Amino acid sequence: MTNPIKYTHFFKQSLAFILTVLLGLMIGYAAIHLKELAKSSYVEGDYSNFYVNAKSQVILYGTATCPFCKEARSYLKSKNISFADYDVNLHEQGQKDFEKLNGEVVPLILIGDRKISGFDLQAIDDALLQLNN
Repeated sequence: MTNPIKYTHFFKQSLAFILTVLLGLMIGYAAIHLKELAKSSYVEGDYSNFYVNAKSQVILYGTATCPFCKEARSYLKSKNISFADYDVNLHEQGQKDFEKLNGEVVPLILIGDRKISGFDLQAIDDALLQLNN
């Protein structure tokens, strides 16, 4: 006959081990990605050299196929914001500027003294508010 206490003890130890491993994995994952979570979606700087040929202090670098670029364009248009729009795949100067700006993702949006990586509504609204003040 088997001892049920022995199996209960084994089950509890196994469960404790599994939970400890899972907790460790979650803490490790959080530690690795914490820097990304805390990272701001914009960088402040002097981007005046990029506005030389632009008729606006808002420039969007993107592509025709990027859904977030389309959303950013639609959003800016819905707010009646005049902006320069460069397709980095088709526009040579847009590609050069994107590289000079160390662009990693599209859309890359310049608004005044802010460079916004990705489609971040809050960052866009904050930058537009700062630009108009």
